[in-house]
Amino acid sequence: MSTDQIKNVVLVHGAFADGSGWRGVYENLTARGYTVTIVQNPLTSLEDDVAATTRVLNRQDGPTILVGHSWGGTVITEAGVHPNVAGLVYVSALAPDAGETTGQQYEGFAPTPDFVIDVVDDGYGFLDHATFKAGFAHDASDADAAFLRDTQIPINMSVFDTPLENAAWRDKPSWAVIATEDKSFDQAMLQHMATRSGAKVTHVSASHAVFMTQAGVVSDTIDDAAKGASRAGR
Repeated sequence: MSTDQIKNVVLVHGAFADGSGWRGVYENLTARGYTVTIVQNPLTSLEDDVAATTRVLNRQDGPTILVGHSWGGTVITEAGVHPNVAGLVYVSALAPDAGETTGQQYEGFAPTPDFVIDVVDDGYGFLDHATFKAGFAHDASDADAAFLRDTQIPINMSVFDTPLENAAWRDKPSWAVIATEDKSFDQAMLQHMATRSGAKVTHVSASHAVFMTQAGVVSDTIDDAAKGASRAGR
């Protein structure tokens, strides 16, 4: 890796998950010489998740590629205006515009019947255990899907009604990985958001758990983003 190439990567997980699913991407990228940090989002509010991401970005020693999966896409869209962020990578991720809510991104697109959220009395949502593998990780092994299911973090469902103040993709170059077998989002919705953000898109046959099941493809895209954003910054 040349001295003028971006070497920092920050990974942001989505709803119903934690940072451990990034292990394969972490190992792939660190083997290539990248410095990789994984954010642990509390999933309690957009503000809290952005704050958690910003704390990590503040610790980077130079230009950084900021990566988000699913709900993490909303987080990086807001947090990505940080001056250390040189490029954004959306991994089957949401990408609202400034002034929009995350929930608005679903309007006009097909429902996803295998992706079932159980909302409990305090307003937090868990993915239904019976449909978890089908809706989130059908291409994972039974053991890996069970681990993801049983380590899931509930999300405060009010986050989907919180409007964004910033849309970093309007000013930062973007890349996107779209899982073509994603049962959490309508494919047309993912394509719409990626096209609107001007992202360079990579398609891969994978479930919503593409960040884990296709870690190599995701890592290659992040590597492409680091090289592309390095050239753009010269």
